[in-house]
Amino acid sequence: MSWTADEMMSIAAARALRDGQACFVGIGLPSKAANLARRLHAPGLVLIYESGTIGTEPDELPLSIGDGILADSALAVVSVPEIFNYWLQPGRIDVGFLSGAQVDRFGNINTTVIGPYDEPDVRLPGSGGAPEIAASCREVIIVMRHTLRAFVERVDFVTSLGHGDGPDDRRTLGLRGAGPTRVITDLGVLEPDPDTAELVLTALHQGVTVEQVRAETGWPVEVSADLMITAAPSEQELSTLRAMRTVGV
Repeated sequence: MSWTADEMMSIAAARALRDGQACFVGIGLPSKAANLARRLHAPGLVLIYESGTIGTEPDELPLSIGDGILADSALAVVSVPEIFNYWLQPGRIDVGFLSGAQVDRFGNINTTVIGPYDEPDVRLPGSGGAPEIAASCREVIIVMRHTLRAFVERVDFVTSLGHGDGPDDRRTLGLRGAGPTRVITDLGVLEPDPDTAELVLTALHQGVTVEQVRAETGWPVEVSADLMITAAPSEQELSTLRAMRTVGV
């Protein structure tokens, strides 16, 4: 049985979610992993999207929050202000699932610009609700492909705060949530060091080496003394993932 790096990433991210959690889901890679978790081991996982859908159970995965698939498959649809004012900001969401164009060694996310803000090389889609998700969810899990261009020492623009410049920044700013607790990629898993808040490599996916991770990381990433190897995907995980369809708008 074989699998792709993207499949391993989605399965590893799905495994990080628990039954009964309330999960605020970003579109794209996080949405695929969250819906996979709901189909496999977490049927009581409550998926909430920025568009105002609660208890979302789509048969197909949209690429945009504007896709009607989300509303059609939700237990309830409320206004966007209600999602943020009632669910997110008071800390009622267990986990936020996010991605981005860049992430740095302290888990800060950039989805705004690549290059200088005033004259960027690339202007990205922007923040959406990600800054509030990063600030208020009890924890944040980041899911993104591991490349040297994406994993930078310092993001070009802090769209969504991770741990700022170190372990005390979130507390100093009065942010409710714990911030990023895991970054799950197609190469492995990184977690913040409890003392420095800098991302440390804690797990490798099967067939991946530490040297590969370091070659695709823009800072000298530390490796945990208890480095783990991710369990291989099961036949059920792969077949369920491959049966999920993604649609555009």
